[in-house]
Amino acid sequence: MSRPIIEIRNISKQYTIGRKEAYGSLRDEIMQAIAAPFRRGVRALGTGEEDNTIWALRDVSFNVQEGEVIGIIGRNGAGKSTLLKILSRITEPTSGRIVMRGRVASLLEVGTGFHPELTGRENIFLNGALLGMSRQEIKARFDEIVAFSEIEKFLDTPVKRYSSGMYVRLAFAVAAHLEPEILIVDEVLAVGDIRFQRKCMDRMGYVSKEGRTVLFVSHSMPAVTRLCQRALMFGEGRVLQDGPAHQVVTSYFHSDLGTTAMREWPDLNKAPGDDVVRLRAVSVQTEEGKISDSIDIRYPFVLEMRYDVLKSGAVLTPIIRLTNQEGIVLFTAIDVDTNWRKQRRPTGQYITKLQIPGDLLAEGNISVLASISTISPTTKRVYEKDVISFQIVDNMTGDSARGDWGGDVPGVIRPLLSWVTEKEG
Repeated sequence: MSRPIIEIRNISKQYTIGRKEAYGSLRDEIMQAIAAPFRRGVRALGTGEEDNTIWALRDVSFNVQEGEVIGIIGRNGAGKSTLLKILSRITEPTSGRIVMRGRVASLLEVGTGFHPELTGRENIFLNGALLGMSRQEIKARFDEIVAFSEIEKFLDTPVKRYSSGMYVRLAFAVAAHLEPEILIVDEVLAVGDIRFQRKCMDRMGYVSKEGRTVLFVSHSMPAVTRLCQRALMFGEGRVLQDGPAHQVVTSYFHSDLGTTAMREWPDLNKAPGDDVVRLRAVSVQTEEGKISDSIDIRYPFVLEMRYDVLKSGAVLTPIIRLTNQEGIVLFTAIDVDTNWRKQRRPTGQYITKLQIPGDLLAEGNISVLASISTISPTTKRVYEKDVISFQIVDNMTGDSARGDWGGDVPGVIRPLLSWVTEKEG
């Protein structure tokens, strides 16, 4: 096997809470020096008082082979972004050693990577120079970068005047088109609109097929399983698991790292609702009854609402609405249980469950709206938008409606239908 393109050995990073980094990164120093002829320099960062220390990374080691596409997953604060900052030379490790054999282009937080006083056009050439490209090489890709970013009208405007979405468009276009050997992308893509996010995902897939290396931090498990062959799961600054992406994602969702799949209100006085009914909890569960924010596309699952009826005599209608990451309503489900339809309810605690079949919804992030209304006249007593969220994940086992197809499968549903093919003659 050839030498790894990235070698990470026993990397640790300690931060002092309340104090900024006392040094500037190599990238910052170079950018300020190159930008000086264009504009005045940037103010140096100040430092605060030492308060306490935390370890963002502890003894992290792994190799990356050329051409690998690796997903890095974990809850907030797990150390993912700190690792990418170190690899991008934005910050220094406290201890450990890194060897990188290739040019690196990174897209991390909005605000890093560009000089704010320079125009979009000037920043394209600046970033190309930082990657060691000649002016002729940058010019050869310039039109493609501008077309991808879709901000041609603002190309000669200083980027400090860009919106976060405009910034990300140009930053990704530059990072993905100037042919780095290593592309590092954080969750910053979530700033852009859904159509542009999909465009970026397609571009990263294209970059990987060209044999370049991609490190991708994301909270979107469908994106990780679709784009990456390998994944690393981080927790408390350490690598908890390293393996095939679909296996690591499955482990991640069965770990005790927290969940977005349940919301509850222990104090009923602060719960959504009014003097008639108050919501106590909403959750998404596997068919075995386990709360999970990752649902296998093949299997049924349950959405559950728990609520207290505080005043007897009301006819209540629980409603659940599912919306995907593009803001498209997948469906609205209205409780038609014959046991309580048009029936006045006595006071007490209730559990309403909505059964959703497997092989129905497509991959993606889904948010849940939970509502309880009375009728005649219609009054919304509970209305909680985005109360919980979960993801439909296809583990690429070949027995879902995807079959052996590894590409994109557009649509808000993905039913497993019957196919018949016969050879004539």
